[in-house]
Amino acid sequence: MPAISTPLLDVPGPSAAPADIRLIVTDMDGTLLDDDKRIPAGLWPMLAELRERGILFSPASGRQYATLARQFAEVAEGMVFIAENGTYVVRDGVELSSDPLERATAAGVARAVRRLNAAGGDAGAVVCGKRAAYVERSDEAFLAEVRRYYVEHHVVDDVTAVDDDLIKVAVFDFRSAAPALGAFAATHQVVVSGEHWVDVMTRTADKGTALRALQRTLGITPAQTMVFGDYLNDLEMMDAAEWSFAMADAHPDVRARARHLAPSNNENGVLRTIGRVLGL
Repeated sequence: MPAISTPLLDVPGPSAAPADIRLIVTDMDGTLLDDDKRIPAGLWPMLAELRERGILFSPASGRQYATLARQFAEVAEGMVFIAENGTYVVRDGVELSSDPLERATAAGVARAVRRLNAAGGDAGAVVCGKRAAYVERSDEAFLAEVRRYYVEHHVVDDVTAVDDDLIKVAVFDFRSAAPALGAFAATHQVVVSGEHWVDVMTRTADKGTALRALQRTLGITPAQTMVFGDYLNDLEMMDAAEWSFAMADAHPDVRARARHLAPSNNENGVLRTIGRVLGL
């Protein structure tokens, strides 16, 4: 279907044609959070009103489940978390779906990063399991980046030997890790999820696949779903919702894929758009 970039003020409000929204899914970084990684203060009263209306609010992020659960700890009951770029979906501590990554692939990515560093690169692999994330690098510059997205993480001697159910390998590169991971693109998803982050997942894993599975589980249609995103790991979500919004400063591919355009993350775009469409 053709994409339509629509300014916020042209999006129909409830007085024109009330939207039967049952599910709102939003990316975090660059979308809900401002550039200082802050959740907008107005979200908390809005979540209370959404609950009263029977509308489910779901964060969808490359961040791990433990990180998301901590960020929304006071309102987490009943909330669905689409974590690790869709590879792990959890509600009230119960797994709804997951897309495990083969241990051999995770080990292969870790070894590719080791080779990159041996050749003068500056990257680190984050092997993501359901319980925690695992890294070999222990320097503060790298760990500071890891802590932004993985509150449950452990420094280990060998990430290829961890005892956990693996779902993703995220690579942070202070330069560019993409060339070193190109060999995996033929068989797996190699997704740029941020300026310095690249994720390697199974071919079937993405936020859109996770969202469609959630819709089937809950009996919610794309016409009843609103999504927000800004970067390449949000592309597939745009196809799973009729109310799809790219942030004003989103990647051009996301803007082209979404049906509507919302104000930027620094202009409180997610909350403003929800308020406009639902009349909150």
